[in-house]
Amino acid sequence: MQADMVLFNGRIYTMDDHLPLAEAVAVRCGRIVAVGDDAEILALAGPHSVRWDMRGNIVLPGFTDAHLHLVSYGLSLTQVQLDGLPSCEEAVARVAERVRAADPGHWIRGWGWNRNLWADAAFPSKRDLDPVSPDNPVYLRSKDGHAAWVNSLALKHAGITKQTPDPPGGEVARDPQTGEPTGVLKERAMEIVERAAGPASFDERVEGILAAAQHLHRLGIVGVHTPEKEHGLSALQRVWLRGELDLRVNVMVREEHLDHALQMGLRAGLGDEFLRLSALKVFADGSLGSRTADMFEPYDDEPRNNGLEVTSNEKLRQLIADSTAGGWSVAIHALGDRANSRVLDALEAHWHEWSRLGLRPRIEHAQLLAPTDIPRMGAMGVTASMQPIHCTSDMLMAERHWGSRCSGACAWRSVLDGGAVVAFGSDAPYDDPTVMKGLFAAVTRQREDGTPSGGWYPEQCLSVPEAVYAYTMGAAYASGEERIKGSLRVGKQADMVVLSQDIFDLPADDLLNTDVVATVIAGEVVYSADQRATVGHVASSAADLFPGGGTAERL
Repeated sequence: MQADMVLFNGRIYTMDDHLPLAEAVAVRCGRIVAVGDDAEILALAGPHSVRWDMRGNIVLPGFTDAHLHLVSYGLSLTQVQLDGLPSCEEAVARVAERVRAADPGHWIRGWGWNRNLWADAAFPSKRDLDPVSPDNPVYLRSKDGHAAWVNSLALKHAGITKQTPDPPGGEVARDPQTGEPTGVLKERAMEIVERAAGPASFDERVEGILAAAQHLHRLGIVGVHTPEKEHGLSALQRVWLRGELDLRVNVMVREEHLDHALQMGLRAGLGDEFLRLSALKVFADGSLGSRTADMFEPYDDEPRNNGLEVTSNEKLRQLIADSTAGGWSVAIHALGDRANSRVLDALEAHWHEWSRLGLRPRIEHAQLLAPTDIPRMGAMGVTASMQPIHCTSDMLMAERHWGSRCSGACAWRSVLDGGAVVAFGSDAPYDDPTVMKGLFAAVTRQREDGTPSGGWYPEQCLSVPEAVYAYTMGAAYASGEERIKGSLRVGKQADMVVLSQDIFDLPADDLLNTDVVATVIAGEVVYSADQRATVGHVASSAADLFPGGGTAERL
């Protein structure tokens, strides 16, 4: 057997207990065909093989982001960027700049505003936007994606008035004196304006997917689990049909499409190794940033607010029963302690059915857990799909709103010790998908500036191997694909990331100084830090392939 590519002289952390550390890997037809020491693997190289001298570089299984909104992330790269702006005034100025370049009537879309960064932390208003956008409807999603800020023209297009009732699972914010809509929409009230604005064009979605994939490759990400509506799935299919989907995509189907899927007999698992239907996405509550996470007790600074119950207990149980009968696992969004408890109750009510079928339900985020609920996840076999970057992004806000309850926030250590599998992601575009930043957050529970000293509730920190496992094998387990991905083992997909430093043998701070040297998917180079390298295909000459990171030699 002749290998297509041989990687040798490296420190290859396989994430496989049978052979945790190796020197070399051989790849053929997109699969790993051998792992071992240099001598035995180099013997598999033939006259048409590419040999790549790693020169001691570290190689890991490629990272999978287990919760990322792929189409939204791609589109966000071209929309008005409001993330990180420290005031409402600066956000308005950014919108005004885009309006000046737009034709009258054109919808202005943006994302990332975060009132928690502003001096008074107040919700913005349509009155802030109206002066700079009299002829353009404006629709701006918040950083957490659970609230929208719109102008008066957008409200008019959507038909939202003083008399418009709050939709189930949503809220139209209103002036307490007049009852008029303020221009802030929460949870499912956002859908009213989304319908008026219409989706991004098909071509925009396709281009967004391609742009997102290219950016994710630079981060060492080879696959994503993404919740998508029908418009996103159709665009993904087009990219896949054109043979341009060089990212492994597991799609979570939204709950509103369940009936159609069941009527057609569709089941989770349909697809191939690049595009696959994965689970049913359900929302139990909202978010911390928008104060819509469903809580047992009110928010510390909003004594009349317990958040929003986006999906009722009865509906949760019915969705789980229906999806289980149709062969679908559920991936249920739950942030608040009450939401997580309600989800676990609903899953427990149907445990015999879904466990007998081998289905793997997931809780997406599981951001705040009551102490009695933490061991329930492991006992039932519920996967915790969590985002370490949320911990450091949200910790100051969580302290203000949840107070002492934060001891159960982002409780990765407790969840792992309770026996549950943890899969890590980022929730991009609502947070940063950079894996090294996610690993740093998981290991230190600190922001990049080193605060707080010692970490936020440091008893919940993970080790580097545990955090890497959550981005590799944990993510593979969450999608039921641990037999073909997540570790560098014979027969599995040849998806790898090459790093500039050995992150298992460094102080935690150096995680942030570690670069992705290259990303390989199915044995093909999709990213190299040296821009001269060939992307997406095996190089035609040794000089084209990683002239900076290692030595490739065609024999």
